[in-house]
Amino acid sequence: MICIGNHVSVSKGYLAMGRHESMLGGNTFAFFPRNPRGGKPKAVPDDDIAALRGYLEENGFGRLVVHGAYTMNVCAAKEDIRANSREMLRDDLLKMQALPGNYYNLHPGCHVGQGAETGIRLIAEALAAVINEVEDSSGELKNTVLLETMAGKGSEIGGRFEQLKEIIDRTVSVGGDRLSKKLGVCLDTCHVWDGGYDIKNDLDGVLGEFDRIIGLDRLCAIHLNDSKNGLGSRKDRHEKLGEGMIGAEALMSVVQHPLLQGLPFILETPNDDEGYAREIKTVSDWMIA
Repeated sequence: MICIGNHVSVSKGYLAMGRHESMLGGNTFAFFPRNPRGGKPKAVPDDDIAALRGYLEENGFGRLVVHGAYTMNVCAAKEDIRANSREMLRDDLLKMQALPGNYYNLHPGCHVGQGAETGIRLIAEALAAVINEVEDSSGELKNTVLLETMAGKGSEIGGRFEQLKEIIDRTVSVGGDRLSKKLGVCLDTCHVWDGGYDIKNDLDGVLGEFDRIIGLDRLCAIHLNDSKNGLGSRKDRHEKLGEGMIGAEALMSVVQHPLLQGLPFILETPNDDEGYAREIKTVSDWMIA
């Protein structure tokens, strides 16, 4: 079995997110600890975070998949953007220390003309430095940092499994072997499809390639999305489940795949609450079909 949920707004507080997801029928969720376009995070009382921890445990929730801001780019060409991105990453990871045992997912970044090799080096250096800073100030990192598979549009890094593998390896090389257990991957079905991985006709082959290059032990979460575009389009346009080019049958195979059981699945489809409740019900039905 998997856990299924969607992105929830943090605007009404942490406990409110858990209650809202229960209302939708989910048992995991994602949220942005700050505005997804950047900016300073809203202060959250310790008792609200503690209340969410208790609620998640009492209601059998799976691990959460917290999402870094879209504007965060630790391999940007401009030094001030890199510095600001590292600060956002550090602050988010420090905040998440109060929600141990969950995942923090981020887009690896865009090299913006510097070249993938330089971008990968900068990402690895930033991850190693920030994780060490967090641990120096608050003890061992209590969550796992996930690199998201990307569609490969523009100068995005992470459109190929090999790039994610290299980021992980370099982060460990720079920061030390102990960082290996702090890093994982979130696989986005729309992104890998748009990036050229045929999960519709060869899901076993794609997962086999992931295992060979990165290792399935690092696959920690799934973003479950259909795609508006065809295989290899490199466009990253999400669609509602079953209404895109991947299709319901293929996405049901992802949900049911034996190698993916136990993972949190997060919907990022273009929906409102009613649509998410409907898709959560659909995925729940797929799980028992």
